[in-house]
Amino acid sequence: MNPELKKLDKQGIENLQTESIQARSAILHMTTLANSGHPGGSMSTIDYLLTLYKKINIDPKDPKDPKRDRVIVSNGHISPAVYSTLGLNGFFNIDDAISQFRLAGSIYEGHIETDVKGVELGTGNLGQGLSAATGFALGCRINKIENRIYVIMGDGENQKGQISEARRFAIKYKLNNITAFIDYNQLQISGDINKVMPNNIKANYLADGWEVIEINGHSFTEISEALDNADSIDKPVLILGNTIMGKGVSFMENKEKFHGSTLSEKDLSKALQELKAENKLDYYKKLRSQYTGQKINHIVNYDIDINPGKCHIYDSKTDNRSAWGNALAEVAENNRNSKTKIAVFDCDLAGSVKTNSFQKVMPENFIESGIMEHHVATAGGAMSMEGIQVFWAEFGVFGVDEVYNQLRLNDINEANFKVITTHVGLDVGEDGKTHQCIDYIGVMKNLYHFKVIVPADPNQTDRVTRYIASQPGNFLVAMGRSKLDIIQDDKNEIYFGEEYSFEYGKADIFREGNDAALFVTGTLAGNAVKISDKLKEEGINIKVVNFSCLSDIDIEAIKSSAKTGHIFTYEDHNVKSGLGNTIADKMLENGIFCKLTKFGVEDYAMSGKSSDVYKLCKLDVDSIADRIKSSLK
Repeated sequence: MNPELKKLDKQGIENLQTESIQARSAILHMTTLANSGHPGGSMSTIDYLLTLYKKINIDPKDPKDPKRDRVIVSNGHISPAVYSTLGLNGFFNIDDAISQFRLAGSIYEGHIETDVKGVELGTGNLGQGLSAATGFALGCRINKIENRIYVIMGDGENQKGQISEARRFAIKYKLNNITAFIDYNQLQISGDINKVMPNNIKANYLADGWEVIEINGHSFTEISEALDNADSIDKPVLILGNTIMGKGVSFMENKEKFHGSTLSEKDLSKALQELKAENKLDYYKKLRSQYTGQKINHIVNYDIDINPGKCHIYDSKTDNRSAWGNALAEVAENNRNSKTKIAVFDCDLAGSVKTNSFQKVMPENFIESGIMEHHVATAGGAMSMEGIQVFWAEFGVFGVDEVYNQLRLNDINEANFKVITTHVGLDVGEDGKTHQCIDYIGVMKNLYHFKVIVPADPNQTDRVTRYIASQPGNFLVAMGRSKLDIIQDDKNEIYFGEEYSFEYGKADIFREGNDAALFVTGTLAGNAVKISDKLKEEGINIKVVNFSCLSDIDIEAIKSSAKTGHIFTYEDHNVKSGLGNTIADKMLENGIFCKLTKFGVEDYAMSGKSSDVYKLCKLDVDSIADRIKSSLK
């Protein structure tokens, strides 16, 4: 059972009133000092935040205690309020936050980041906080942690559709330990929220099954009582706090200008006089001028304990997605009682993306979310930050293109999220161009902490699945839809057989040759082998190199291949941004020079069977063989 929320007596309320003045002073000092920031919403939210941290189970001396309550601040631009609250509650020296606010090299950034002690999630891209809260709640449930999850949101961000996805998800999975708070000051950057975009917030939450408690968001007594009441209600609860933007300074109140505008030094002096707070701007200016930066450790350590199990060897044609699904189910079966838990999110595609096998093995950790890709990309990432190996399998256009912003937030937060995309490239069957994800490499290589792996056949897919299941961090594994031939070496032995062990970042040499080198990734790897074998019959010896790890390219494989004098790249991907361009970059960076010719998708393609579409795009075996011969002449 959760320990009870701490009670606030009369003295506690009086202490909060004093702290609220200190916090507002801090908010105004730091935003004026930085000449940027969001003081208005910070001052309308601060009373709730101060009260919340006096009642919940969190220890500033041990802010990562697994049993702690979690606080997710979705509207990360209210960082001045967050830093003031955490500083006043002993998480760090508040003078550091004030003097270093928005200063290059400081952890006290414009939007909250996890480098700051007490911050659970770096946020700022509005609309993702409630989804993240559901992910943390489910993660704690799977890890058998009984706690509370609190999420802070602005009223304007509730115009976003992802929040409605999160509301319904919370109800379906009975995440009754979630208490949300909306800072209902009714102003956003462009003015009155009811004029910018009408949105009946209370009715929406009620309609989706939430309990709503409406309060005066500046009454410490009402806030405290609402938190107590929410703790006793067997539903997710929204506390709708009627607040005033710029609360506490008369000439700032109810002015949308102060959503993102700061006070001049002259107006700061007036505001501090009104608050009866000391003007310490000169003191903070001096501290700011003396700041020389600090070393920031961005590495997040996840203690992963997963047994990947024995690899499966496929000797007949099948699809990579089936190999992935089978391997995942076997890993789950082997790790029922392991310290590290495994969970899978699905968006109504289990049969197509082959997670239905996992569902049979571990139904309690199979999370069916319906068609809610934006929500799942955020919730899954948040859950993974609880040390759970979280997999989300999805079609490429939905798992990469549609949710890039959400994946980027997971990247910033250095989550532990495993995204598996099937149906990438032109290999989607007859669904056509709207479903042809031909930019997954180009898009995902922009993210600094995601590792992108594109396996060549079912056997390599099996190894890759087991590898990422035992590794920490963010991964994208991308594969097509079709059944593929099993890749064999030049002695007709299975290439990814018993002796093969997947080594991240290492290229695979399928064929040797001195006349040219053909670099390939993913679905077309088997074709590349056929091209080499076909050309060999004509006396042309083509080396075939498979690059499965697109985030960390094997430079030695490029160097040795460049000695042939001509490298061709061959990919089921936009020719402008995939393997070819990645190889070109690495060649120039490393002073490797030879002729480079790129084969790939040159425009949106027609609908049809994958083999027919490849032929239309001149990416089939015969077309590429002819194009290579023509280039070599």
